[in-house]
Amino acid sequence: MKIIFLGTNGWFDTKTGNTVCALIKADTCNIILDAGFGLAKAGRYLDAKKPTAIFLSHLHLDHIVGLHVLAKFKFPKGLVIYAPKSALKSLRAFIAQPFTVPLRSLPFKVKITGASKKMRFAGIKINSLKLVHSSDCLGYRFQCHGKTIAYCTDTGSCGNILRLAQNADLLISECALQKGQDHGGWPHLDPEQAALLAKKANVRRLVLTHFDAENHPDKKDRSIAQKHARKIFRKSIAAVDGLTITL
Repeated sequence: MKIIFLGTNGWFDTKTGNTVCALIKADTCNIILDAGFGLAKAGRYLDAKKPTAIFLSHLHLDHIVGLHVLAKFKFPKGLVIYAPKSALKSLRAFIAQPFTVPLRSLPFKVKITGASKKMRFAGIKINSLKLVHSSDCLGYRFQCHGKTIAYCTDTGSCGNILRLAQNADLLISECALQKGQDHGGWPHLDPEQAALLAKKANVRRLVLTHFDAENHPDKKDRSIAQKHARKIFRKSIAAVDGLTITL
């Protein structure tokens, strides 16, 4: 199983990366984590013949703007989009005129559904829990092929991160803030906070992503974040677009 980071920026695209999106290539399906503009690169890696699902954490634009490029894909087995239940009406309005190609005009079937605490997709067990953010936001836990991946982005520290990440093989965590930076009312994590959560949850590896494009404009800034994280949790990696992790 491979995890490919297609977009690792938060807020906006830069020369360093596209907005947040990652692909889990499982034996039975494609799982896409959020849909920033990194989604445009998914066709280079996924097997379109397999069932495909997108799991949205929330509807801030850097997590859904890539839905604008859905028309470039072909998913013969259709596409399922999971999102917080409170966001479904807004999501359907976004994937429509005048913003983008409407669902009915896409060259494949799309199902939009609210994420539940316990779900299954193509044989994979999935849990979702609410995170702490400025709008309704979900974290996810995926159990497949004997491995566990937790995905928690756009959140401050909270108990649900620990629940989702407990004993996971991989925690994919946001790292929007610089060390010690105040979130200013929009809860996010810095590298030390993410590393502490990874340590408490007893995960095997931590990958930092969703680097705020203003706070971490260059790869050197991500290297600094990685150093801070590794002082607390040694197996920490700062993601860049194109990073591939094999489990």
